[in-house]
Amino acid sequence: MLLRKVTVSCIAAMVVSMVAGSISAQPAPAAGVDPAIAKLLAGIRAADKGQLAVSEEDGRFLRVLVGATNARQVLEIGAASGYSAIWIGMGLRQTGGTLTTIEFDPVRAKEAAANVQRAGLSDIVHVVHGDAFQEIPKVSGIFDLVFLDAWKPDYKKFFDMVFPRVKPGGLFLAHNVINKKNDMLDFLSAIEKHPMALNTTVSPGHEGISITYKKR
Repeated sequence: MLLRKVTVSCIAAMVVSMVAGSISAQPAPAAGVDPAIAKLLAGIRAADKGQLAVSEEDGRFLRVLVGATNARQVLEIGAASGYSAIWIGMGLRQTGGTLTTIEFDPVRAKEAAANVQRAGLSDIVHVVHGDAFQEIPKVSGIFDLVFLDAWKPDYKKFFDMVFPRVKPGGLFLAHNVINKKNDMLDFLSAIEKHPMALNTTVSPGHEGISITYKKR
């Protein structure tokens, strides 16, 4: 297995443990979510015929991880219809941070922006339509957390491009590393061999999320 589970640090281990506990202990599907946003999220999932959105479990994980790490500047590569962006945005509401999420498909980008607005998160989440390879250099600053959920064969290219801009102590997350790992073997090898990376994998849903911690 390309990703061995390691202790990235006491803090990182506590975060993963806390998040896993929060997911397994949740009392109801809409627990902790405003009813209007819960309805919106359910509607996005119901309309997601291409199964591009993350699972609800993964969404909850992202929200708690953002809060637990006090992330302030977050980048998402692959917005789809905004489902994960809304979960991340709810976490950033607590930290005072912002999210830039990039979507290549114009229809999905428009849907994402509309869904973010319906969720009342337009002041936190900025949806960008375009090629992420061209749009990322336009985003200023460094990132506390990056969530990658785009075309799987491009994962290594995105990692090579963005990881240098992740702050020391920050996180680079990638989705579908279990159910679509054969489409990203070069990426999985790269994060395992990177001298500044410590890695683990969690699976709140069934798709799998790699967590790459950038050493301080």
